[in-house]
Amino acid sequence: MQTTAEVSGSGLDLIFKYIDEQQNEFVQELKEWVAIPSDSSDPQAWDKIVRMLNVTADKIKTLGGNVELADLGSQKMSNGQSVHLPPVILAELKKDPKKPTLCIYGHVDVQPAKKEDGWTTDPYTLTEINGNLYGRGASDNKGPVLAWLHAVEAYQALKQEIPVNIKFIIEGMEEAGSNGLDTLTEQRNMTFFSDVDYIVISDNIWIGKKPALTYGTRGNCYFFVEVEGQKQDMHSGVFGGSIHEAMTDLIALLDSLVESSGHILIPAINEAVAPLTEEEKKRYQGIQFDLEVHKKDCGVTKFLFDTKEEILQHRWRYPSLSIHGIEGAFFETGTKTVIPRKVIGKFSIRQVPNMDPSEVEKQVTKYLQKLFAERNSPNQLKVTMPIGAKPWVANVSDPQFVAGRRAVQTVFGVDPDLICEGSTIPIARNFQDVTGKSIIMLPIGGADDGEHSQNEKMSRSNYIQGTKLFAAFFYELSQLPHK
Repeated sequence: MQTTAEVSGSGLDLIFKYIDEQQNEFVQELKEWVAIPSDSSDPQAWDKIVRMLNVTADKIKTLGGNVELADLGSQKMSNGQSVHLPPVILAELKKDPKKPTLCIYGHVDVQPAKKEDGWTTDPYTLTEINGNLYGRGASDNKGPVLAWLHAVEAYQALKQEIPVNIKFIIEGMEEAGSNGLDTLTEQRNMTFFSDVDYIVISDNIWIGKKPALTYGTRGNCYFFVEVEGQKQDMHSGVFGGSIHEAMTDLIALLDSLVESSGHILIPAINEAVAPLTEEEKKRYQGIQFDLEVHKKDCGVTKFLFDTKEEILQHRWRYPSLSIHGIEGAFFETGTKTVIPRKVIGKFSIRQVPNMDPSEVEKQVTKYLQKLFAERNSPNQLKVTMPIGAKPWVANVSDPQFVAGRRAVQTVFGVDPDLICEGSTIPIARNFQDVTGKSIIMLPIGGADDGEHSQNEKMSRSNYIQGTKLFAAFFYELSQLPHK
């Protein structure tokens, strides 16, 4: 009868060797996952998400996990219909009360993707080109989820005892706002999360070529600015110059939000921003970030700021305002001489500590109403904020970050950059507020992975080395003092 041996630092070498030897099988499994078009943007296709969740649940079961598909209820759509939400996987491997418990969060839904959108390859056929694995979800987030599962598999295949207890919470609606997950977290806080010591999220990317630990994300306040005029669309030749046009009002409002320098014009919007400390300032100096390479990757010739530190600070720890589009405006090829009846401008403000979305909503609404009144337009203005997500920030001195640093040093031989994420991952703040547990983001995606974009990819190296990183992270967590 074979027994399970405890892992040691030297035991990691055997695990790393196994991961290297199995890498083709791991890539093949990712190919099978990518082939499932689990796009959460289309409720009519949510059956594909359920299929993807079932495949994931089956994989966890093969690792000996107990799996629950937790029901989230229904979501009411804009047409009034209710659609049943895909479930959330809550899973747990064999438990030892003497070990700390790590909860791993991930998602297996993806952004929409079509070959005709500009993909070089079929987005749902994982294709390896020059060491890169191209496919929708390869980096965001099927690759990292599988890497965690393969790290567990490596321990089990070698009959080595996993050094920590492991739980999984894996959803299928992250790309569509994680509807229902906040409520589920609250409902299960005293049960599923009660014995959890650490929560790890691997749903972001590095800032450059160097591995990183992520300690913060910006929040997001998303606004709709609706201007409604005459009762129907009108001919610009017949009525142009004689009526107040909704589009003209809206363009004036949007043009009053932000300067060409990036400075937000809404009064008092920056007053709540946490001041930059000396310790934080030093953190930026040590980060490896090449401005010229980043310009090339972005396809731009000039940034709003000239130094690495200024660029990163304005991506991570200062608010920004971006205008995203206008609903109701003519956007197709060709010409159309129409005055639209109603238009809706869409913009967002990325939140940073210590901004409060409810206060930002008041500031934005008051400012736009004042500007609109000054135009003396008879049209109707309506300002709404459908998304109000708070920022998240962790304590980099937390023991989990110590384990993360050591794991990176073991696998990559370097100290990781400590970075923030300019985008919004609401579940991190939700987990922190509801459970009170230690949260870390441990990314394995490269800076050029193109998440949400055409030709999304993850390099084979990051996928396999990332699997080793997760295996090492289990070990390093077990070496921390545990109550």
